Amino acid sequence: MKVLLTATVQSHICQFHKPLVEVLHAHGCEVHVAARDNLAEKNGLKLDFVDKVFDVPFSRSPKSPDNLKAKKILEQIINEGGYDIIHCNTPMGGIVTRLAAKKARKSGTKVIYTAHGFHFYEGAPKKNWLIYYPIEKYFSRLTDKLITITREDYKLAIEKFHCKVAHMHGVGVDEKRYFPVDEAERICLREREGYRPDQKLLLCIGELLPNKNQIMAIHAMQEIVKQYPDAILFIAGNGPEEENLKAEIAACGLENNVKMLGYCTHLEDYQHIIDVQLACSYREGLPLNLVESMLSGNPVVASVNRGHKELIRDSENGFLVPAGDAHAMAQNILNILKDEQAVKEMSQKAYDFAMQYCFGSVKKELEDIYFGNE
Repeated sequence: MKVLLTATVQSHICQFHKPLVEVLHAHGCEVHVAARDNLAEKNGLKLDFVDKVFDVPFSRSPKSPDNLKAKKILEQIINEGGYDIIHCNTPMGGIVTRLAAKKARKSGTKVIYTAHGFHFYEGAPKKNWLIYYPIEKYFSRLTDKLITITREDYKLAIEKFHCKVAHMHGVGVDEKRYFPVDEAERICLREREGYRPDQKLLLCIGELLPNKNQIMAIHAMQEIVKQYPDAILFIAGNGPEEENLKAEIAACGLENNVKMLGYCTHLEDYQHIIDVQLACSYREGLPLNLVESMLSGNPVVASVNRGHKELIRDSENGFLVPAGDAHAMAQNILNILKDEQAVKEMSQKAYDFAMQYCFGSVKKELEDIYFGNE
């Protein structure tokens, strides 16, 4: 069987679909990828686990003429490829691919689309419902199976859309990379990196975009350092907001307390030494970095959005605070740093919950979606 995976950018396949490729290879499938090559921007990511890669000039912008070029190139790839399944991802990748695959689908090729979080959801702006909902509903007619990764999306799609719908717990997190370490190992790892056993270390992960709202974490640090003057916040990611965030760090006098890591491919090293992870974004689909932290046994303080609510049960396996409320975030962080026993209990609940999102669990779900009886 031949499978074509598509997405707007190749880094998306690298970061999120290795478990799927492993499942497909285990069944003897040949796997190709078609997406724009952006790997030079991603500090070491390699798409070396598939059989063939096509560089296709997708654009995230619906208005870009590059998507017309992408459709034409993709039609040729599909017509010559003889694919049994085309599995598309990302909003524009999904739209362009399904248009390009219309002819092949009539000839028997199955089209799968993974929705990594619809733009329309409870509490979303009205314009999102007016624009994106009709588009996704229409394109469900060009889809054989839709995969959702949030319960809310699954419920809506199975009631309203025109295709089969499956739900899975994200795209998988590697439980061999992200796991709890005992206190002795944590201390050893900290000392190796130059940090004291009792120093307070925090982590915030995400592309440096306005939506990710890392400025909230920076403002929360202003309160943290009043009680823990040598506390450090690591911000992992790159993007267009980098200079603005650096300026805010300087304006807040936190140059010694906030470290910008850039795009980081070894986040497990930080997950194994931190005390708390922060997540500040206004919108999320299903944030894997939270799962990584929960699997590592770290407590999470996250802003309220539908993706974070999918993972965090407030005051049970983490804390939720209003997006933009840096004071509430700081207070929850301080409570965590002061109550070791409560943190242990919360961390265990977080780990138990997150196991359903690990590679092992997700691979079983993918097996059923691709090779089940349905």
